[in-house]
Amino acid sequence: MTTTVIQWVAVVPLLIVLGTAVLSTLLEAFLPRTIRRATQVVLSLLALAVALVSVVWRWTEIHTDNGLATNPLSAVQTQRGFTGISLVEDGFSLIGQGIILVASIIAFLVIADRTQTREGAFAASAATRPGSAEERESAAAGREQSEIFPLALFAVGGMMAFTSAFDLLTLFIALEVLSLPLYVLCATARRRRLLSQEAAMKYFLLGAFSSAIFLMGAAFIYGATGTLAFNEILQLSIQGQRVQAAILVMGVAMVVIGLLFKVGAAPFHSWTPDVYQGAPTPITGFMAAGTKAAAFVALLRVMLYVAATSSASLNVFMWIVIIATILVGTVMGLIQSDIKRLLAYSSIAHAGFILIAVNAIRTVEMTPQTYSQTMSSVLFYLLAYGVATVGAFAVVTLVRESDAEGKILGEATKLEKWAGLGKRSPFLAASMLIFLLSFAGIPLTGGFIGKFEVFRAGIASGEVVLVVIAVLASAATAYFYFRLVQLMFFTEPAENVEVVQSEGMAVVAIAIAVVLTIALGLLPGSVLDLMQGSFA
Repeated sequence: MTTTVIQWVAVVPLLIVLGTAVLSTLLEAFLPRTIRRATQVVLSLLALAVALVSVVWRWTEIHTDNGLATNPLSAVQTQRGFTGISLVEDGFSLIGQGIILVASIIAFLVIADRTQTREGAFAASAATRPGSAEERESAAAGREQSEIFPLALFAVGGMMAFTSAFDLLTLFIALEVLSLPLYVLCATARRRRLLSQEAAMKYFLLGAFSSAIFLMGAAFIYGATGTLAFNEILQLSIQGQRVQAAILVMGVAMVVIGLLFKVGAAPFHSWTPDVYQGAPTPITGFMAAGTKAAAFVALLRVMLYVAATSSASLNVFMWIVIIATILVGTVMGLIQSDIKRLLAYSSIAHAGFILIAVNAIRTVEMTPQTYSQTMSSVLFYLLAYGVATVGAFAVVTLVRESDAEGKILGEATKLEKWAGLGKRSPFLAASMLIFLLSFAGIPLTGGFIGKFEVFRAGIASGEVVLVVIAVLASAATAYFYFRLVQLMFFTEPAENVEVVQSEGMAVVAIAIAVVLTIALGLLPGSVLDLMQGSFA
């Protein structure tokens, strides 16, 4: 007898986020325009906070002395046990969802903020043609694109499902749920609309291309093993029964390529600088933190269950990708003059650093202790990087250009415009300094602990050459971070630049990000112990 089993209580965090997204969509259609934005802001932040609390609750429920138990959320139960598992609750999913929700709460504060001119980062009506009379009319009427909140919630729900997916079909569905809202959100910038729409189109086309590669890889894996479930693929691969090795390796490589696109690894990174530059800055921060965290957690699971038995075949490919990613992010970052593109190439370099530990998962000689340390190193790095990234982009939203008459214009993204920011706004400059120090891996910040743990995992798995390259690249990336520090604190203030006042939500987000970045650097032990205990 076969029965379908769904653990509804364990799906509560995901149901809260996706259910609120559906409710927000309905409210967007029926609420009066005057109260629509305030309702969406409160509802979205409340849903994310409650979802985070429920994730913590679920962690306490399934935590044991031997780590977190693996709990199938959706599966078919037979006399031989569970089969057809599509979603699971384990250390990957709960810690990954916690990281995504923390970054999303900070990002939503930035998304919801408005400047002293009562102007947000999003178009009054994204459906209007840039520069048209309809757009000017919508802007003059003070209309706001509050649909961004349900769209962003759907993206968060997709990210959370991405971390829980336990078969390739569910992973693909979650990939599309998180990607499709982001394609739309990238095209909703209030200023530089054509650049925003161009970025969204590039992201959509390349995203569709990567999804097709992922889906074709899943088809190859199914053809080689006859299943899409991770645990069944691993079992068949180990036994060597009914497995066509060449097709399996080809399928695994294509699935990994589809995920590498999402993390921005070279040579699949070409969308990153254009999308980071063109998308609304709050969405850039949200996407950089949340999508990368979700994609890396999914990549960890694929490496552990699907790619583990193809270690030798994929090792050369992964080494090429890691080295290329580190070098592209470092070298291209050195020549950037736009701060959003600089942070984009910085994210590419960070992806290369994290991939060192991700690739170490496939080392079959890994001991249980090394295994838990490697897992926790990736997750800690994602948390430290995500918090600092959202905070850095929040600072960017408040530094604006102005004309000769003092009218506030768009964001001052050119690096020379950041000259003298320390004298103009000590709080923003000091906050940006902390985030840049974390990116550079300077001690007493979360970024230093993250890099140390990732590099230690690489050395433990025998990837000494990759770690040496990463350390040298990390030293080189410090140059473009400290170039910005020098501009902010040791030059005279630039002309036609204003630090705008806002409703305060972006300032709160920056303050939270600063506190977490410093706390992760000064007191990392409890977080690392919690993560390592989850994989014991």
